[in-house]
Order: sequence, then structure tokens, then C-alpha cells
Amino acid sequence: MQQDHSQHQQQQDNPIGPEQQRRFRRLALNNEAIQSLPTILTVGRVCSIPILMALWFSPLQNVPEMCAGIFAAAAFTDWLDGYLARRLKADSAFGAFLDPVADKLMVAAVLILLSSQPLGAGPFAGNAWLLPLLSTAIIGREITMSALREWAASLGSEAYSSVAVSSWGKWKTATQMISLTLLLLSCRGGEGAVIYYSAAAGPPLLCVAAFLTVWSLKNYMQALWKYLK
Repeated sequence: MQQDHSQHQQQQDNPIGPEQQRRFRRLALNNEAIQSLPTILTVGRVCSIPILMALWFSPLQNVPEMCAGIFAAAAFTDWLDGYLARRLKADSAFGAFLDPVADKLMVAAVLILLSSQPLGAGPFAGNAWLLPLLSTAIIGREITMSALREWAASLGSEAYSSVAVSSWGKWKTATQMISLTLLLLSCRGGEGAVIYYSAAAGPPLLCVAAFLTVWSLKNYMQALWKYLK
């Protein structure tokens, strides 16, 4: 009788049954998985960089197609992880830090690889100076912006808000991703309309990306000029 009373008291103290507790635990695990999904995609983007570089120097066939496919998939996850973070409200401090780092590492790695050889096809075939010039402008801007944002953060929230990501940055990123995918696809030359038009469109699009890159830096510098005086 005393044992039955004790069990009844425990049930009153813990009204959630074992099955419900297991269900809540499963829901908690699923929620953690959803919360970490954007970060997993970002980490995967970082991990794809050494894979792409290894393929670039490998003797395998269809290297341009594989490199372009990896880069295009990484560019898609750049959009996807941001979309999932907003839609699922799965923002995290680590993800916010790693996402722009992953983008810059991927773009810089591909620019360096493409600059190591002349353009391989299309109307710009044989040109050896255009990509190094554009790569210097793009990578140099990213280094300058990193230093500028760090300095602005030290000045306070008002100054830091002046270097928040703008629509110029989004257009710059989009043109970079498209142009670099086309350049990777045509980097070793080849025949066919796809290779020719990829090689024809890639360099002009990268010129547009470089212009947007430098122009956005000019806008940020103007916004912070009052702090530089």
C-alpha cells in the first residue's frame, strides 16, 4: 500500500510519461541538428577547397568540369546556408564568423589557381596578365576591407555600421561566382560551344566583379572618411 502511494506520488510530481520524455528528447536532438545544418554547410565549403586544389593538379580527365562543379556547388551552399539560417532561425556566432571567411578563402584559392596559367580558350586564349591583375584587385580589396572593418569596430557601433554589407557586395559576390565557374570550366581549353562561350564570358564578368569590388571599397572609404581625418 505504501509502495503504491509512493508510485502515485512520483506520477504526480512527474506528470510527463516515459514515452513523452523520449519524444521530447528526439525533438530536442532534431532541433539541434536543424540549428547546426547551416554551419555544417559552411564547414563543408571550407573543406572543399583542398579537394578542388588536389583535383586541379591531378592527372585525371575532366578536371575542369569537376573543379567547376565543386565550385558551383560551394557557391550554391553559400546561398543555401544563409537561407536556412534565416528561415529556420538557426543563426550562430560561429556560423556568422565562418561564412564570410569560407567565401573569401574559396574565391582567393580559385583566383590563385586560375592565375597560374594563361587563359586556355575563347577570344582571350593565351592572355597571361588579365587574371593576375584582376585577382590582385579582388584579393587586395578583401584584405583592405578586413582591416577596415576591424578598425571601424574599434571606433564603435556607428562607425562599424558604415561598413555593413550592402547590395554592392551581393552583386559583386554573384558576378564573382558565375565568372569563376565559367573560367574553371574553360581553363584547359577544348572544343565545343560551351567551352568557347564560357571562355568568352568569364573574363568580362570577372572584370565586372573586380569593378564592383573596387567601387564598393570606395563607397566604404567614403562612409568612414570623417573618421580618417
